[in-house]
Amino acid sequence: MRRLLAVISAFGLAEPCISQNELPSSVPAINAEASPEANAAKAATVRPSMRQVAWQEREFSLFLHFGMNTFTDREWGRKDESPALFNPKQFDARQWVRVAREAGARQLVVVAKHHDGFCLWPSGWTDYTVGWSPWRNGKGDVIADVAAACQDSGLKLGIYLSPWDISSPLYGTEAYNTHFKNQLRELLTNYGEIAEIWFDGACGEGPNGRRQHYDWHGYYTLIRELQPDAVIAVMGPDVRWVGTESGYGRETEWSVIPLPPVLPVEFAEPARREKDAGGFLPPENMMQDDLGSRVKLRGAERLVWYPSEVDVSIRPGWFYHAAQDTQVKTSQQLVDIFYGSVGRNSHLLLNVPPDRRGLIHENDIRALRGMREILEKTYSRNLAVKARVDCSPGEGRPDAMVDDDPRTFWAAGAAVTDPTMEFDLGREESFDRLLLQENFRNGQRVEEFVLEANRSGAWVKVVRGTTIGYKRLLRFAPVTTQHVRFRILRSRGQPEIASFGLYHASPGEPCGF
Repeated sequence: MRRLLAVISAFGLAEPCISQNELPSSVPAINAEASPEANAAKAATVRPSMRQVAWQEREFSLFLHFGMNTFTDREWGRKDESPALFNPKQFDARQWVRVAREAGARQLVVVAKHHDGFCLWPSGWTDYTVGWSPWRNGKGDVIADVAAACQDSGLKLGIYLSPWDISSPLYGTEAYNTHFKNQLRELLTNYGEIAEIWFDGACGEGPNGRRQHYDWHGYYTLIRELQPDAVIAVMGPDVRWVGTESGYGRETEWSVIPLPPVLPVEFAEPARREKDAGGFLPPENMMQDDLGSRVKLRGAERLVWYPSEVDVSIRPGWFYHAAQDTQVKTSQQLVDIFYGSVGRNSHLLLNVPPDRRGLIHENDIRALRGMREILEKTYSRNLAVKARVDCSPGEGRPDAMVDDDPRTFWAAGAAVTDPTMEFDLGREESFDRLLLQENFRNGQRVEEFVLEANRSGAWVKVVRGTTIGYKRLLRFAPVTTQHVRFRILRSRGQPEIASFGLYHASPGEPCGF
């Protein structure tokens, strides 16, 4: 399911709807002549919207690719496949939700319609739906069952809806945009709260051989009207694709990045709901190692909070294939991916495709349970939770960093250029994992840091890192000491540290350093 985000010419982007002089305050203009320090200070003022905060704090979701391809054993569908093929006789949305909760996920993102156009709900705008399948005698509705199961369990529900539709005779015409919005409206009004709408940029040919000029402006406006708290990803203004499907984000992952000149700032400011309209274009190359450093800020016209989502499949394919039952990623591989995504200031969207029964396969469940068990054992006890904390001059309680509440924080003083925090653990402890969180609700500011251990009266480097953001997890060789020191070597403005944790890896966890 390759993301065709590079096919920019096919997207049909709307023109900017607001002038450069009307930039919202949270998308600050950058003076091309400003110093790197001034640009960095400006970037430190950019903050997430509340919908972005809620999405980031969910941190781990399951992606569920399920549909016609499940029954044809394909990754990409064809326009001549009959709805009669779709018949998951043991389908159980409660099992999907139960598996997600056991894995530690807080959201399901369901593929409601893939590129083949087959709808997992009985859409009133096409016959190519579950309503024309033998499943439950045409009375079934996958989305309704999943929505109900999510609501009962407290999980959030997200929807993937492909704008590309190889079966619709309207595709490639202006009438298709109306058709697509009609289907989008069904999903956004009939199934309760939708927390995320996931668009990829695929724009191939339809049955008439034509490509579609997508009305992104209209899609976004409808979403903001009907589900204003939902984030729009990945071809959307709230959440960006990390750039690969490997499962790993960047070592240095900035949530604040420069905007391309064509991006209308109405949609760059998600918090201003009454003005949420406009087209959208993500960065042209999201596979770069650097999207938001001081080098990238230089000459930027404006900045936006645009956090990273990492999508990866637990299997080689995105849809279920029986031949891949023995190729499920191991629990250790999933743990490593967790470190490379959530542990690098990203949201993990892990694809777990249900099989032809309509159930998540036992092999996938085993791997997910193993991942959760490893992570829970590792992070069950913060060795710094009772530490005595001494800090540079600052604001707030120093022990707020170890109180297990990411909404409390300690902020370095405005005049402090090298903030330092020393932790006395009370006795010698052995650890090999570091957890850090910024008060990201107020911006992302830390650019470089180092953790040091006191050995025979001298401070010795344990591990060095760059960005923190929502969460940073670092692995290193085991260290035994009573005294540790955390120093922020470089930051954008006044850094605010919400969480500091030292942990020892469980026996089943891969080393990863």
